Amino acid sequence: MRVAIAGAGAVGRSIAGELLENGHEVLLVDKAPTAISVERVPMAEWLLADACEITSLDEAALQRCNVVIAATGDDKVNLVVSLLAKTEYGVPRVVARVNNPKNEWLFNEAWGVDVAVSTPRLMSALVEEAVSVGDLVRLLRFSHGDANLVELTLPPESALAGTQVGEVAWPEDTSLVTIIRGQRVLTPSTEETLEAGDELLFVAAQAREEQLEDLLSVRRGDSDD
Repeated sequence: MRVAIAGAGAVGRSIAGELLENGHEVLLVDKAPTAISVERVPMAEWLLADACEITSLDEAALQRCNVVIAATGDDKVNLVVSLLAKTEYGVPRVVARVNNPKNEWLFNEAWGVDVAVSTPRLMSALVEEAVSVGDLVRLLRFSHGDANLVELTLPPESALAGTQVGEVAWPEDTSLVTIIRGQRVLTPSTEETLEAGDELLFVAAQAREEQLEDLLSVRRGDSDD
């Protein structure tokens, strides 16, 4: 997979390193000469250019990229890069970094963004996830379909503890994608039995989040009322 990353700062280089370790082809683009540190990510391609300029993106051959990541520290730049990547080059997947949470509402399909990653929101979500059992925590927002990646740790008193996944009447527009149980990451088959303490990851429509939380948090005995 070929990935172009706009922004070769600490965030961009870190992402590049992870992708390269996983066998992907990576191009880092930055207009600041001081940001071009080939020795830090030697396996990546580097391009000194303004990612907001069409001529620069032509040089980067963005049309050959499977994914573009707008990872600069400037939200305006990230929005422009996302829009150009999607509308001018038809990049299938565009991921954008949100630096200021107040701008998060802009990072949507209208600006070419498939996935918006807000570092402050993600950090706060991880804090909530660490201390919350039985509460739904929103980890990531997807622009298409108004869907979110959400997590809930199944409380011991939940009526669903001991129930097979296939027996649960999940809300519409909701999909259980992963069960994290201790050190194990499980693909949720219909025969898999939910256990207290399971971390459940869902992709769910925002309108279904409250219904999902109610379903997972209902206590034994309450479900029979």
